[in-house]
Amino acid sequence: MSFLALLFILISLVTFVAAQLILKRAMEFSATNGMRNSHFVSRVTTGVVLMTISFFLTLGLLQRFDLSYLYPFQGLSVIFITILAAVLLKEKLSARLTIGALLITVGIVLVSMS
Repeated sequence: MSFLALLFILISLVTFVAAQLILKRAMEFSATNGMRNSHFVSRVTTGVVLMTISFFLTLGLLQRFDLSYLYPFQGLSVIFITILAAVLLKEKLSARLTIGALLITVGIVLVSMS
């Protein structure tokens, strides 16, 4: 795998994770301030743009790599979202959720070694 391919995979992953976090914040904001607020609209727009970037990067990567190779990288999004949701959004991590994220991590490592 080339450096450029790895860079695109990481950009796709980061934009997906950022979009999820931004959209979550937008939905929380809408619960108290409504959906007709410019702050809500700008957050949703940013989230959708990031999600779109991630989507089209992933499509481009699927032209060059097997899905079985790319999908473990997408699995990393679960781990990053879990950690960042706890840190940035102050969500509680249960023992079951933490163990699940660790098992996903082990699975990704095993798949990437094959």
